[in-house]
Amino acid sequence: SPEGLILTNHHVAFGAVQRAASKEHDYITDGFLARTRAEEIRAQGYTADILLGYEEVTARVLARVKPNLTPLQKYEAIEKAINQIVTEAEKKGPDIRASIASMYSGNQYFLYRFKRIKDIRVVYVPPQDLGNYGGETDNWIWPRHTCDFSFLRAYVSKDGVGADYSPDNVPYQPKAFLKLSLDGVQEGDFTFVVGYPGRTYRNHTAVEIESDLESMVKRIAEFKDIIDFVEKASQGNKEAEIRYASMVKGLYNSLKNMEGKVEGMKKIDLIAKKKEQEKEFMAWVNLSPERQVKYGQVLVQMADFMKRYEGYVAKNELLSSIMSPYFGSTVLSQAYTIYRTVNERQKPDKDREPAYQDRNFPYIKQRIQLAERGYVFETDREFFKHQLKKMMGLPAEKIPAAFQALMAQGSEKAIDDYVDSLYQETQLGLPEKRLALLQLKPAELLKTNDPFIRLAADLEKELKVVREGSKAWAQEWQDIKKTYEAAWLEMKDGKLAPDANSTIRFTYGLVEGYSPRDAVVYKPITTLKGVMEKETGTEPFHVPAKLKELYRQRDFGRFEDQQLKDVPSCFLNTTNVTGGNSGSPTLNAKGEQVGIIFDMTYESVISDYYIIPEWQRSISVDIRYVLFVTEKFSGAANVMKELGF
Repeated sequence: SPEGLILTNHHVAFGAVQRAASKEHDYITDGFLARTRAEEIRAQGYTADILLGYEEVTARVLARVKPNLTPLQKYEAIEKAINQIVTEAEKKGPDIRASIASMYSGNQYFLYRFKRIKDIRVVYVPPQDLGNYGGETDNWIWPRHTCDFSFLRAYVSKDGVGADYSPDNVPYQPKAFLKLSLDGVQEGDFTFVVGYPGRTYRNHTAVEIESDLESMVKRIAEFKDIIDFVEKASQGNKEAEIRYASMVKGLYNSLKNMEGKVEGMKKIDLIAKKKEQEKEFMAWVNLSPERQVKYGQVLVQMADFMKRYEGYVAKNELLSSIMSPYFGSTVLSQAYTIYRTVNERQKPDKDREPAYQDRNFPYIKQRIQLAERGYVFETDREFFKHQLKKMMGLPAEKIPAAFQALMAQGSEKAIDDYVDSLYQETQLGLPEKRLALLQLKPAELLKTNDPFIRLAADLEKELKVVREGSKAWAQEWQDIKKTYEAAWLEMKDGKLAPDANSTIRFTYGLVEGYSPRDAVVYKPITTLKGVMEKETGTEPFHVPAKLKELYRQRDFGRFEDQQLKDVPSCFLNTTNVTGGNSGSPTLNAKGEQVGIIFDMTYESVISDYYIIPEWQRSISVDIRYVLFVTEKFSGAANVMKELGF
């Protein structure tokens, strides 16, 4: 709206709702509505970036790259150039945020400039029974009936600058905003989506896909184990359920996505398809002696690299993952963040790792503060024990050095005693203590003698070596891939889409159903009738009484589709989206918003690697369902009026 109102998904706003929720105010279950601006609550940890423009900067990024540099030297030269360009761009305003993205594995680089808004507030979130209707059962599945939307608002200072939260801030007034349309969609209608897809791997070689497939199979087992642990540990504890809700939701989402990818890869024999593509590629290369010199060895080089790289990863994957709160301990993760930040801040800003530069220091502090809303100290202790016990029996070379003596004892009791002592002696369970430690010098930090800080320091000895090694590996990989993608660009006369990398992309297609298997045909539009048909009375298919009453009375108002004689809930189109597109607007031929992207079909998650047009479908909530719930179910007249209805 002209007053900074943002339409996004329920699952995108979920983290803000979870952080604001408590046993007394269960906004996850009940939803939230601010009837006035004064009632809007802070979306802690949220920012909104408004794209101002982008430009190619390939020559500037590669200007420092000289022949005969080692992969590590090349990585550091590129990183230094990127830091300099970004720093220059961000000097143009206090709320300017910049980033550089690589296209075609370093064949091109683009600078993106944004206005960053740091004061985001929650306006309206529907109850979980609607916003997450169908839960994990329906996730990635069609037909879908989830009312996955929320309204937030962006605030800026009185002079229009993106600033930290303040009661004096005012709603952001954009230069342009989207018009919502009640015209709806019909089968065959043209639609388009503009958004920020995260990552795709369509330009991968066969050996890269083989590696990813193997990795996903391992991750699936790992995610199931973690979900099982957290759900059992949180059972019967409402506060723990709320704190781990966002983590569990994210793990379930990733788990089902990976299962769909693995299933899709096997179903279409993707590796065989890629090998066929590579035969055609080599036939094209071999038609020209010049191309043979430039590209003739690239597939051999990639196969050799992946074989060496997989050995490196196998040796170091435990060390890298143990620092993640998803796979290790939140308290340890916090200790490591503090230790790295304190040490990095001793260097000149331009020489630091980008994540630890002054521009990111406020976000480091924010993550340390907000960590409190995402874990329970006692549960974290038991989870750390659980994860360490899984190391028992592994070869010594795969176990981080800091834990090798412990694992050599071969005793679960020894692990229990070790972890208990860490948690009993640490001060890091308190966010104010963690924030205070950020201000210390390295020697002062070690003098606190906190056991988690000591452990983080021990792990960093190894991690530093791995980190430096990873840069060299990453650059070697990119150099091979850069040659491969340069060849494809030449072969396709430039008509090759770069893989998604969280930069803005455009996709278009028709409203259309599909047939996932023999004798099954899906229509492209679902309705409120389908919501009622799925209702079981219990989660995840519990329909609120008021919605049932609206349906019984057929009180659909202006949101009824005249052909369907019902309120449309969701629709399919043949657009091309992936993770990161959540909240992207789906627009009609007039550029009016008719839907909001929230998912893909299970059969189309394979499109991150390979597009199968007859399966490729995105799922949007119909704007008419969004507005029906906002007005008829929640009585949010203030929101409707602001939207122009």
